[in-house]
Amino acid sequence: MAVHTLHTKQIIRATQAEAWAFFSNPHNLAKITPLKLGFEILTPDLPEKMCEGMMIAYRVRPLLGIPMTWLSEITLVEEGKRFIDEQRVGPYAVWHHEHAFHDLGDGRIEMEDKATYVLPFAPLGDLAHSILVKPELDRIFTYREKAVRELFPD
Repeated sequence: MAVHTLHTKQIIRATQAEAWAFFSNPHNLAKITPLKLGFEILTPDLPEKMCEGMMIAYRVRPLLGIPMTWLSEITLVEEGKRFIDEQRVGPYAVWHHEHAFHDLGDGRIEMEDKATYVLPFAPLGDLAHSILVKPELDRIFTYREKAVRELFPD
């Protein structure tokens, strides 16, 4: 069983409050997710702001268009600074994703994502990592970077 990490950073033109307002709203996740993933929120009456203990159910189509339910729990919220979501049900054996926002003090924020994950079905899952999973995660986070750049232009 291999433990993998995806780590990205992006500088965006926004105040800490603006960045937090956008990224802590679970409804905005669809705006930065590739359409081909077929992302949809299943949780009814989802509030506009994340809080610790919140459970959010999604439907995604990460592989060959096959629909899959992903249930995340927001396990930590440090208002304005960071939050953590952890998969409770979904495609990974483990998924721990920290979103952090560092104020650079000049109207810019450094947004940092660090996802730690383990694939199911070791050792087959580990073999699939370099062929399927890592390239797909790279595509998703490249799309996300572009979408965020368009939402928060320089």
